Amino acid sequence: MQAEINPIVTFESDLPSEEAIYAMAESFKALADPTRLKILAMLFSGERCVGDLSDQLAVSQSAVSHQLRLLRSLDIVRYRKEGREVYYDLADDHIRDILMRSFEHILHD
Repeated sequence: MQAEINPIVTFESDLPSEEAIYAMAESFKALADPTRLKILAMLFSGERCVGDLSDQLAVSQSAVSHQLRLLRSLDIVRYRKEGREVYYDLADDHIRDILMRSFEHILHD
């Protein structure tokens, strides 16, 4: 579980704590994997079950579950169970914003 981080930080005047820097680095590492980014892109429009993600990516459910477990541990995705099915979604609008800004940055001419 991640440490509680004060969200009000201005990089110009305050250097984030070591804990915050570590948490940011871990999140960026998680976002550095193409498979995980594909999963997050698929979740951008709403929740999906592991089977759907697996089929769309043409990888095993075990591999998708492994990636989702890592993303869940970093609070990047959340899940809910419905019977035997597990549905995943982006954790919050902050994650959506990070993804959108990243895509905008990459696509910017």
